[in-house]
Amino acid sequence: MARLLTPRFALLTAADLGYFTAMGIAVQTLPLYVTGPLHSSKAAAGLAFGAFAISALLLRPFAGRLSDRIGRRPLLLGGTALAAVSLALLSLATDLPTIIALRLLAGVAEAAFFVAAFAALADVAPPDRLGEALSLNSLSLYLGLALGPPLGEVLAQRSYPTAWLTAAALCLAGTTAFLFVGETGTPSRGAKPKLIHRAAVPPSIGLCTALVASGGFMAFAALRAQEEGFENTSLPLFLYGATVVVSRAVFAKVPDRVPPLKLGAIALAVIAVGLVLTATPHTLLVGSIVLGIGITFSTPAFFAAVFAAAEPHERGAASGTASAFIDIGLGGGPIMLGLIANTSIPAALATGGAVAAAGCLWTLWLRRAH
Repeated sequence: MARLLTPRFALLTAADLGYFTAMGIAVQTLPLYVTGPLHSSKAAAGLAFGAFAISALLLRPFAGRLSDRIGRRPLLLGGTALAAVSLALLSLATDLPTIIALRLLAGVAEAAFFVAAFAALADVAPPDRLGEALSLNSLSLYLGLALGPPLGEVLAQRSYPTAWLTAAALCLAGTTAFLFVGETGTPSRGAKPKLIHRAAVPPSIGLCTALVASGGFMAFAALRAQEEGFENTSLPLFLYGATVVVSRAVFAKVPDRVPPLKLGAIALAVIAVGLVLTATPHTLLVGSIVLGIGITFSTPAFFAAVFAAAEPHERGAASGTASAFIDIGLGGGPIMLGLIANTSIPAALATGGAVAAAGCLWTLWLRRAH
């Protein structure tokens, strides 16, 4: 069996950890800052949180094409550096329009970083261990989401600028790690790379529904914890992230042993149950754990389905297409559910569960069609 845990794989994962811990800090602090010191509404908190998805959604396909043409490394370095700038400037923002503008800038960084990172991972992973590679590498994402919120809560008690400057420093640490990764792909100098990878679209729709659900949870978990009377409002996010980290480490080999669309459908069903539990009184923590179990398998399953239909020189386009649906889910989910949360946060979370259930039905149909 080909070796997976190489120095390149380790450096990619470490750099991802720095970036996603920074994002975890923003997940915790941004909604509380908007509804607290800025005295804006919960809908405004959802808009501020999800605004990055507008620019990221528009640019992801172009980032995918660019990573196939010039390589992954320039986008990895540029994306993390730009994310650091957008986070550092949040420390100077004192009004909602400025925050939204900086979140749009963060979307540019997200497009470059995320597309190139997934394409680079597919480059360095053995083909028969891609699911395992996705599971292990994504530990950085969810470890970041587990550690980032409590770290952000502690730092924000000193000041919100302290939290955002720390997040910026973590992104710069990721930039430094990418300097040592080198180029993982083979830049295309011939035919023009694809902008949209059509075969990636159907499984990406299923992935999108999972991320509408999880995006809504991440945007409103701290506010839901406040409603439930939690003194530690970051606890649901910590349990969610910790569950994914532990489960992906323990079950890393499962995505290579279960057909991806079957695994994706099961994951979406579990996500739907988890969101309903978070909306139910006194079961927020249980729902956070159940949601984490569903998310454990959703991303590896759907990305395995996406990359299974892509040639090596198309991985940037496939990653760009799939990650555009991530923006729709993670960005559009909080914005859409924020309109409902303005009246009732439990209703918003339950709606996220209904979206995941619809995604489960779509994925089952897609598997049957295939």
